[in-house]
Amino acid sequence: MGVAFLFPCKNKKLLKLQLVISKAYSHQSLGKNVYKRAIMKIATFNINGIKARIQSLTNWLKQAQPDVVLLQEIKSIDENFPREWFESMGYQVETHGQKSFNGVAILSKLPLEDVVRGLPGDINDLQARWIEATVIGKKAVRVCGLYLPNGNPVPGPKYEYKLQWMQRLQNRAEELIKSEEIALMAGDYNIIPQREDAANPDDWTTDAAHLPQSRASYRKVINLGFTEAFRIKNYDAGHYSFWDYQAGSWQRDNGIRIDHFLLTPQCADLLNDIKIDSFVRGGEKPSDHVPVWLELEA
Repeated sequence: MGVAFLFPCKNKKLLKLQLVISKAYSHQSLGKNVYKRAIMKIATFNINGIKARIQSLTNWLKQAQPDVVLLQEIKSIDENFPREWFESMGYQVETHGQKSFNGVAILSKLPLEDVVRGLPGDINDLQARWIEATVIGKKAVRVCGLYLPNGNPVPGPKYEYKLQWMQRLQNRAEELIKSEEIALMAGDYNIIPQREDAANPDDWTTDAAHLPQSRASYRKVINLGFTEAFRIKNYDAGHYSFWDYQAGSWQRDNGIRIDHFLLTPQCADLLNDIKIDSFVRGGEKPSDHVPVWLELEA
């Protein structure tokens, strides 16, 4: 941490002394080891089935070395999830599974506390789409992993369910804002926020992911005070997190960006970087999604 001087200095000897002091605070060293800020790397990744994707997920984990991973579409009941496999890699594993469909999980190299499964607001909703926990790093970070309903076809009950689920998401998001916690909500939102988030936006005008009502519901959540992390660091088009398996979408780079991180103000203050690991889509037996990760000074 540097030292800020509040007055101009024209004396060269004093200016040199100020720079020495500043460096002493910035580089707290012990021998040759320079002090480094604590960084927590958190990723979201829709793996589209843990059974089919266990090796590609493992390869990416070894390469990327995230501290925390929020997984979607594990498509497995809790008892069948390969918990021991990831525990052997140093991860604590928490799942909220469902047979053959949906399912979310948290992998964490840091301690997890207060794990909650299921999005509040509808005791009759049995779909496994939400999991949250507090990650204990240098700072405590509340992480919420989500798999928002696809909503197609439109109109119909699946789209009504999507909108109802988004209202419940908004209610939980409002609680997080009021709590003033360091918190984030990340996962597969199945929302294309703006035209720049699709290679061919006109192809998606009637899809539930890009309908005006869907995008309006998404904006209502952000307008509570959340920061959409990727767009803070990247302003241009051409960044995608999903390429369909059909019609050579990956080869033609016909993608969309639907995997997002939303941060509370307290969390946004800690944002260091955010990236999309698009190269994963070109690997062996890939998911149709790729990992998105960020770094927090936590």
